[in-house]
This record gives sequence, structure tokens and C-alpha cells, in this order.
Amino acid sequence: MNEHPTGGIAPVDSSVAHPARVYNAWLGGRDNYLADQEAAELAAAANPQIVPAVRANRAFLGRAVRELAGQAGIRQFLDIGTGIPTADNTHEVAQRLDPGARVVYVDNDPVVLAHARALLVSTPEGATDYLEADLRDVDRILTAAQETLDLSQPVALMLVAILQYVPDADDPYSLTRRLLDALAPGSHLVLSHPAADIGAEAVAASMRVYNERAADHAGATPRTHAEVGRFFAGTELLAPGVVELPDWRPGPGDGPAPGLPMWCGAGRKP
Repeated sequence: MNEHPTGGIAPVDSSVAHPARVYNAWLGGRDNYLADQEAAELAAAANPQIVPAVRANRAFLGRAVRELAGQAGIRQFLDIGTGIPTADNTHEVAQRLDPGARVVYVDNDPVVLAHARALLVSTPEGATDYLEADLRDVDRILTAAQETLDLSQPVALMLVAILQYVPDADDPYSLTRRLLDALAPGSHLVLSHPAADIGAEAVAASMRVYNERAADHAGATPRTHAEVGRFFAGTELLAPGVVELPDWRPGPGDGPAPGLPMWCGAGRKP
């Protein structure tokens, strides 16, 4: 396991909301603080679709991992912004299909690190590792990931509900491109992102409430369908393209749930 760059675990600031802990609160978890709970409750009050969207986002992650591990033959996953472990984490889904699958999780919250150590346990045949790092630390992420992953072979880059925390000023498109450029042909990008053009007023209101209570680095920016589509530039977009969460390759038991304010998709690096 990798720790804070100084050699120890970074201190937890419980006075401001953090994305991983707010997400945990939306899922009904207990691994959060008062600031996270307040941000979660107020944002959900401004946009009641948030909680259904968070649950649908989790379901999308599972479907995408099953698709890539089961149909595309992907055996390596780089999951950035993993959040606090819940059920059916990336490695669990992948290793049910292939016990030898290897996964590196990345998040910047020390609370996530503590849970990752205890819960993100690999099969004997495979491997999981955890890196405490920010998505902007591309070089560090790629260097550390190579301790577990073979970047000369295809990797699934999982950027699920994380890029909204990278403002336009930090060029999230360039960060995504740098990560993809380091991966082998046949790698895949899996991405979901809050929508600026589905229930726009409610989304904007919930984001304002959240941003007022979040750490400075964690403000959230929703993006339009076209803006989310730009992240897949240079990839072969898998059918059905960039769509609402429930519409991405639903299973037999997945019913329609229109109006959830998130876009998602997956693309293959040629």
C-alpha cells in the first residue's frame, strides 16, 4: 500500500465536506462526518435526483467492469476516485470473472485509505493496491501504478464520478489524455459525470450548496453532454455512446430511470 507523500497518513479534516465521504452519506453509509452529512442533505434537498443518480452510478460501474472483464478481456484496472469501499467494488466484480485480475485504486482521502487497507483484499491469484493521490498527480499515479499493473498491456481507466472535481482551469481533458496516452492500445476509458443539461436548475442549485461546504480543492462542476463527450476524444466510443446512467447496456433487471442528472460512457483506445 502507498501512503501520503511524507511517509505517513495525511490528516483528516472533518470540518469541510469531502467528495468520498459525501458520496458515502448519499449511499446511506456511516463513514462520514457532520460536514459531509450536511452537504449531502442540503445538496439532495436542492436536487432529489442526486441519491438515485449515485445508486445508478454505482450500478453503471459494475456493468462496465463486467463488460470489460467479461467481453473485452481486460484484466487490469486503474480506478481513480474510488471512494470509500462498499459492495461490488471494481476488484470484486473483475475477480469474480477472472481471479487473476489486478486493480490499483486511487483516492485523496485518508479515510478511504484506512478502509481500503482493510476491505480491498485481492484474491490470491490477483492483486489490489491503493495509492493516496490527487487525480492531478498524473506522473505519480502512473509511476506507482506500475508496481502492480503492466502498462504495456491493456488497462481500464476508471474515472467514475470524479472529473467534476477538476475545474476547467486545471484542464481535466489534458489530465485524462495524459493518463490514456500512457496506456497500451486496447485500453479503455470508463467515465461518468454530473450533467449540466439534465435538470439544469436543480443540478446548479445542488452544486452551489455542495461547493459552499466543500474543501477548496473539491468544488464540483457539472458538464454538458458535448463536454463529457470530449473526454473520449481519440477513443472508439462503445455503443450506445454517451448516455444517461440507466441507458448504458442495462441488464435484464434494470428498468428505465429517466432524468438522472449524469452522463456516462466507455471508449476503447485504438
